[in-house]
Amino acid sequence: MTRLMIVVGSVRPVRAGVPVAEWVRARAEAHGGFDVDYADLKEIGLPLMDEPNHPRLHEYTHAHTIAWSERVAAADAFVFVTPEYNHSFSPALKNALDYLSAEWWRKPVGFVSYGGASGGSRGVAVLASTVQSLGLVRTGSNIEIGFIGTRIVDGEFAAQEKEEAILGNMLAELPALSDALRPLR
Repeated sequence: MTRLMIVVGSVRPVRAGVPVAEWVRARAEAHGGFDVDYADLKEIGLPLMDEPNHPRLHEYTHAHTIAWSERVAAADAFVFVTPEYNHSFSPALKNALDYLSAEWWRKPVGFVSYGGASGGSRGVAVLASTVQSLGLVRTGSNIEIGFIGTRIVDGEFAAQEKEEAILGNMLAELPALSDALRPLR
């Protein structure tokens, strides 16, 4: 079974990302091929990068970094649920990525982005270079949710047929990519 980490990339007090991530989690669990690790960066609470050594050395000194490292290393694939902030992505997600190095190497990642008119696409465009430098491999299927404020109904994300189909494709692609990349890790 593929160990899938779903990362909620926003840490704001009121976040559209939580209902969206809950939708992703429900679909991943219904898929049946995943052991899901739901990683809410607000709950994890990583401080701004505070390790004295470069992450590539894997010489972590803080318990929060060691715990994050173990969790990410155990994952086979990721879905980042990420907002767009000022034509970029969440600083909390950037911080969580920067804490580690080898733990991300040659694992697949899918994006579920959200925002206003662009649906988070500009944030993902900036995020793409970061994940590439860490050795993550993007899925071909990614979701962009526009005008997110209108898509949360009674605290739940109201997915459209197109988003359901794209998420289905992403969830089919992640295990295949993970298996193909495993020898390269």
